[in-house]
Amino acid sequence: MGLQLPVHDEFSRGRRIFSGVSILVAFTLLIWQSYRLAAVVESSEWWLVLVVIAGVAAADLFSGVVHWAADTWGRESMPVVGRRLLHPFRVHHVNPDDFLRRRFLDTNGDTAFLVVVFILPSVALPLEASWQRAVIAFLIGFGGVGLLTNQMHQWAHMRQPPQLVRFLQRAGFLLRHEVHQEHHRAPHTVNYCIATGWWNPILETLSFFRRAESLVTTLTGAKPRGDEAAFFSAVVHSTSARARDQQCRDQSE
Repeated sequence: MGLQLPVHDEFSRGRRIFSGVSILVAFTLLIWQSYRLAAVVESSEWWLVLVVIAGVAAADLFSGVVHWAADTWGRESMPVVGRRLLHPFRVHHVNPDDFLRRRFLDTNGDTAFLVVVFILPSVALPLEASWQRAVIAFLIGFGGVGLLTNQMHQWAHMRQPPQLVRFLQRAGFLLRHEVHQEHHRAPHTVNYCIATGWWNPILETLSFFRRAESLVTTLTGAKPRGDEAAFFSAVVHSTSARARDQQCRDQSE
């Protein structure tokens, strides 16, 4: 009997509605803020394009930090975040291809909700000063990539993504399949950024996450990836038990 891999939780109707509303509101906010900015931006403010790009880069970095934290720390048994956040990451390392069967709403709902939280307060921000327009430009870049971070992650798992996506991956605007596959080689400790992937070579060169892990362990005594190792061990143990039960049944027939 082969290894029976765990799968992601199925979304309830209520959670799917929550995801759909979150995605709709996030898209609406981004379009509205883009319209507001375009209506007042001056020709001399070409530098706002660089601010948008900075927002995109910040979203990629944020995706890496969240990914690292969820991979490395915490327990699946923790209330709320354990099942909602940490469990999917544990499943994803053991059974990465299961991510490909998740639908658009399932994939992007939670990140869309976070984008709403980030963007909504800025609706009340006036756009009279250059710094105010810069804040909106940054949030547009950050929110646009943040909203689709998990979608970009899912595309990076596809061996044959849509043609436009493949072009953007090859051009370096989106995370490439080959780069992300390096993360899925045990012990899963490289290339945490899952949006554009721009920060991956920088953070690896600096050993950023290794140093962060050493600091957390020194301060708290917590061991990195302890819960993930326990999760994988439980999967193997459960499968072995099922295999023994099946063998006993076969011998008794």
